[in-house]
Amino acid sequence: MSRFPLRYGRFGDRRPGDEAAAPASGLTIGVEEEFLLLDPGTGATVSRASEVLDGLAPLPDGAALHRELRPTQVEAATGICTDAARLRAQVVRGRQILRDAAARHGTVIAASGTPLCSGPLPPRDNEGRFGRIDAGYRGLVADYEACGTHVHVGVPGKELAVQVLNRVRPWLPALLTLSVNSPFDRGRDTGYGSWRMVLQSRFPGAGVPPPFDGFAGYEAEVARLVDCGVLIDPAMSFWLARPSARLPTIEFRVADTALTVDEAVLQAVLSRALVRRALADIERGTALVPVSGQIAAAAVWAAARDGIDGVGVDPVAAKQVPAGQTVANLLAYVRPALEDTGDLGFVRESLRRLTSAGTGATRQRRARAAGMPALVAMLTGGHDG
Repeated sequence: MSRFPLRYGRFGDRRPGDEAAAPASGLTIGVEEEFLLLDPGTGATVSRASEVLDGLAPLPDGAALHRELRPTQVEAATGICTDAARLRAQVVRGRQILRDAAARHGTVIAASGTPLCSGPLPPRDNEGRFGRIDAGYRGLVADYEACGTHVHVGVPGKELAVQVLNRVRPWLPALLTLSVNSPFDRGRDTGYGSWRMVLQSRFPGAGVPPPFDGFAGYEAEVARLVDCGVLIDPAMSFWLARPSARLPTIEFRVADTALTVDEAVLQAVLSRALVRRALADIERGTALVPVSGQIAAAAVWAAARDGIDGVGVDPVAAKQVPAGQTVANLLAYVRPALEDTGDLGFVRESLRRLTSAGTGATRQRRARAAGMPALVAMLTGGHDG
């Protein structure tokens, strides 16, 4: 689900992709990571976000920490970054600060897209935006503790952002294929790699966004959804990518929370490469490839089910292919952009490790076979790798 941030006022106002730091179009990147707060003994979620975040010093470089819709979740947002090394350092720092703060309050942060086991339902909000969300979506959000990795990529101008959005649509399922990390739903193995994506699909307007003629068309569609009562306000949408409501960025909201730092950085550099490739294609006048909304939805569902294992869907060819082929197609498409930013070697090595060790979902299942303590230990440690 999209994040519903409550900004802790004294923290920095800059967010990933702020245009002030953009030396060239499509170069800035930033990451927002959502985490679960768990009881270290049982693995159940605990409602301690306010305690964990209270009293933390402001972060440098425009980074910030937030609570989420449910008080069982916290978020770490990097500042504006122009290279993967700086981004990685900020992701490591945000995770470490949250980990240390959680420990002081008898809890741990877990890098998982969904809760591991049943726990008490988190309390609802009765006021403010969170209160309106609870009132509007009711049972859909009562136990919604799903966590994702959101990537912001700088794009100069709203019209250009919509043109880029139209061109990244076919590749969003491939990003999910790499990131599945939520196989369990309150103690049950769902059989899916990303149960978070299945939960998110229940919301109106979820999934791959439709194509838009321009920014006015995008704004009009969001306004219609608000008028229909299915969105709380124009800042909300459930699409897997969108122009940011406040920033000169494209926001990718596809990935589950990454099990490791490097997997979070992988999502960021691939997302930036997609934007760079789209900008280059726009400049060259390359024709836009049409993709059916229904086929795109099928591709998202297949990616959520199997990740890099099993069968995926090629949204352009509209047919089943090995899931690994969708990733190979993505890499071939963005390779020139990755070469431009010097990220190709990192991406290749990251994909090699994923193929060898498995996705986060695969590793969660492997750890769970050894018992819940082993699973909790894996999800709450090793965040820096």
